[in-house]
Amino acid sequence: MSAPTVRVEGVCVAYDGEPALHDVSFTVHPGTLLAVTGPSGAGKSSLLWAICGAQPLAAGTVHVGDQPVTGHEEAVRLGVSLVPQGNGLATMLSAEENVVVPLLAAGVPAGEAWEQAGAALESTGLGESGRHLVEELSGGQQQRVAVARALAQGAAVILADEPTSDVDAGNRERVVALLRAEARRGAVVIMSTHDPEAAAASDAELALHEGVMSVVRAPR
Repeated sequence: MSAPTVRVEGVCVAYDGEPALHDVSFTVHPGTLLAVTGPSGAGKSSLLWAICGAQPLAAGTVHVGDQPVTGHEEAVRLGVSLVPQGNGLATMLSAEENVVVPLLAAGVPAGEAWEQAGAALESTGLGESGRHLVEELSGGQQQRVAVARALAQGAAVILADEPTSDVDAGNRERVVALLRAEARRGAVVIMSTHDPEAAAASDAELALHEGVMSVVRAPR
């Protein structure tokens, strides 16, 4: 995997005129797991949605490599995958189907898509739960399905919004280890979290407070 550098420059986000992010700037190179920390309402989700092109910017730019992110479709084309908080799964589909559908949409042959989905679910400890409907799974299991979906896509940039929420300690370690493995393979991985143990396992850490960023540990 050869991932591009992600550059966030002077990003501001506002909702109904109320600022949510103030002049946020940082650069993340391939092979890095970056934690974005802060309390609820600090702007963590807004930042990830801005990077993936799903949140309009009041000011600033986001670049993936040399290409500006001008919208969500462009971000997907550039290899950006979002694991949203609350998982974003289709509850009436099985775990496997939730992982397979985006692969098929991306043009992956059916046989290969099912193999990739099975391997990704196995890596998250859900190898025996693939045929279960999402609505039959616990909140923590659903969150791991969402992580598996991103892993199966082999994205160059993975944005994980509170990926360890609703999971127990053992599965939290599993999820963070999987994200670290993606970074080791060369991806850019940006994880928002309020979990200090998850943040401690990252390569770098940025903190948000009322939309203002501070550097805890600088990205390399």
